[in-house]
Amino acid sequence: MNVLEIRGLKTYFETGRGTIKAVDGVDLTLKKGDTLGVVGESGCGKTVLSLSIMRLVPKPGGKIVAGKIIFEGTDLLTLDESRMREIRGKDISMIFQEPMTSLNPVLKIGDQVSEVLRLHQGLSKADSLARAVEILRMVGIPAPEQRAREYPHQMSGGMRQRVIIATAIACRPRLILADEPTTALDVTIQAQILDILERLKEELDTSVILITHDLGVIAETARDVAVMYAGKIVELSPVKELFADPLHPYSRGLLQSVPKSKKAKSEAGYLKAIPGTVPSLYALPPGCSFQDRCSVAEAKCRREEPGLTEFSPGHFARCWRCR
Repeated sequence: MNVLEIRGLKTYFETGRGTIKAVDGVDLTLKKGDTLGVVGESGCGKTVLSLSIMRLVPKPGGKIVAGKIIFEGTDLLTLDESRMREIRGKDISMIFQEPMTSLNPVLKIGDQVSEVLRLHQGLSKADSLARAVEILRMVGIPAPEQRAREYPHQMSGGMRQRVIIATAIACRPRLILADEPTTALDVTIQAQILDILERLKEELDTSVILITHDLGVIAETARDVAVMYAGKIVELSPVKELFADPLHPYSRGLLQSVPKSKKAKSEAGYLKAIPGTVPSLYALPPGCSFQDRCSVAEAKCRREEPGLTEFSPGHFARCWRCR
């Protein structure tokens, strides 16, 4: 059963310099209970994709101009704002990238976690605070009764991220969007946060879209992975197949740039970096958007844009040279 289907999604931003095609014709499917990884460099459209699903695209300027976002049989783009407010935080929740910009610095932790329970479940203040303490305990926060009475600045980065997760799971959502949930955390805390997400996914029977630039995180947590570049999906595959046989040159470049052990590095030489940067989304070149950074690009790549083609069951790529 599919919990989410995205079809032909396009999210554009109108600016004084032109139109930014931040998400440009994305198709994705997420099965119930699965984790889908979305990976790519900064500026590739990952966060805008998640904001589009939540219908939180920044305005003025940003707009979903085409496509469907079907959540459990309902196209979210057909709903009015009042209905979307009921869904956000209750059925679909989001773990944002930076906790200090997501938490209110002048409200106690317990009040912030309990707010979503009062809003969506109609609990009293006392009952919602008691439930908030239980949820803080679920995400591994020690002495949750005390922590609930503290403010965000009194907690470490890892503890604040756990609070964000607690807020996201408070109403037992059926879909969680996790946008770089381990960014700026040390390796030990990263592992703890990922373990918490995996455990809660099983306990709550929820589905997860995990957005990250870290392929190591994808390897540990996701079943399928979508590689984004310049607003498009350039490769879509089961995780094991992507690591074993990446088809798109961009995917291969990302994998080659992952730090390896000292022994592996000495055998393989220095890390290989992808030359150049993501092209300006104001004026993408004709043909393949990766052409100027690709070592195998040919004349056709500069004339015609490749479509997303299935090369083996469940493994798609957008590249002329894969044929």
